Amino acid sequence: MNKTNLSSIAKFTGGSGFPEIYQGKTSGDYPFIKVSDMNLPANKKYITEANNYVDTEIVNRLNLQIFKKGTTVFAKVGAAILLNRCRKLVKNTILDNNMMGATPTCSDENYLFYVLSSFDFGKLVQTGALPSINQTLFDRLECIDYPLPEQRKIAHILSTFDAVIEKSEAAIAKYKAIKSGMMRDLFTRGIDLKTGKLRPSYEDAPELYKRSELGWVPKEWKVVRINQVSTLVTNGFVGVATPYYESSDNGITYLYGTNIRKDEITFDDIRYVSRQFHNKQVKSQLKTGDMLTVQSGHIGTSAIVPEKLGDANCHALIITRFVLSEIFPWFISYYLNSDIGMHGLEKLFIGSTIKHINTSELAKHLILKPDIEEQKEISKRIDVIELLLRNELEHFRKIQNLKSALMSDLLTGKVRVQFKEEKVEAQ
Repeated sequence: MNKTNLSSIAKFTGGSGFPEIYQGKTSGDYPFIKVSDMNLPANKKYITEANNYVDTEIVNRLNLQIFKKGTTVFAKVGAAILLNRCRKLVKNTILDNNMMGATPTCSDENYLFYVLSSFDFGKLVQTGALPSINQTLFDRLECIDYPLPEQRKIAHILSTFDAVIEKSEAAIAKYKAIKSGMMRDLFTRGIDLKTGKLRPSYEDAPELYKRSELGWVPKEWKVVRINQVSTLVTNGFVGVATPYYESSDNGITYLYGTNIRKDEITFDDIRYVSRQFHNKQVKSQLKTGDMLTVQSGHIGTSAIVPEKLGDANCHALIITRFVLSEIFPWFISYYLNSDIGMHGLEKLFIGSTIKHINTSELAKHLILKPDIEEQKEISKRIDVIELLLRNELEHFRKIQNLKSALMSDLLTGKVRVQFKEEKVEAQ
């Protein structure tokens, strides 16, 4: 397989300097794309909107470069280079002078997009006060010189993955919206256990509600401080734990704030400590049902220790051990991680540069306390949508990883695709 440099298959052109006086139009003949317009979800392939537009008269008067529909564009100056994001234009467009466009000369435009997306420009740019891409870079970067039909086949395969990823992203957004709305209803109206349905809203049936420190709540509910319904609210181990690290075969699971996500304990980059250290640090030993709350970083995020975790210890997390006859821990975790709950927790955040929560303040924090059977029923309803969301997120990650691996194989020639030779008609 032959290789060729990028400058031999595409023309790379910088955008135009565009006076501020002409910016700010929300409609016009041409979108005017700036680096800020590239701030889209990582998997979004096309730029469909702009914050500025320009008319033909201005384009002609200033002799601005017009970038055709299908051009691959990317930032050429500034920190945005480090994000390594390429986009495609859906219409003829004007680019800011901090942007660059790649127009195919003897390559398929979609293949060119994927080739450019495969490079980490952040590791290749010139160093200095501002990262910048010099056009000579493309004389040095190489790609496989596939025949056009094979380029198109590769681009088609990768585009198919993009379509699946886009559908998965839409499903994730839908489930998140459903979950958010459901939690808002469940934590303000609850469930009537006699009917199995949401209570009527306060507006429809004010007689079913009472005023509390947390606003209007169902009459049957209580509002309590966390330390009124718990036997322990304390810190995990605070100090240097690295000397006590062990292998996974011999060690005890040791959780950090980075392992705590909303209602979930993740085992990416998990650490382990010696049994001796674990036995000594009794205060931070974990039990099933303990709520772990992040003190700094993903501040306020909580998750419950599952039964399957086994012996475990933790580092600088707030451990809350509830009275299980009164509190279903997963209900409280769902509540604190909800928009309503997090809004209340934010009042506890202290610090100017790195914010954190004091254990004593969390212990005094007010929470909702329905009857425990209602807590369980509310949690069960949330479990259903949470499972759908997690399954879709897992599907999304798998498709992303599969696309990434296949993209590497196809663009490096490790895997070849079958294609039909194109017939060239005599002119």
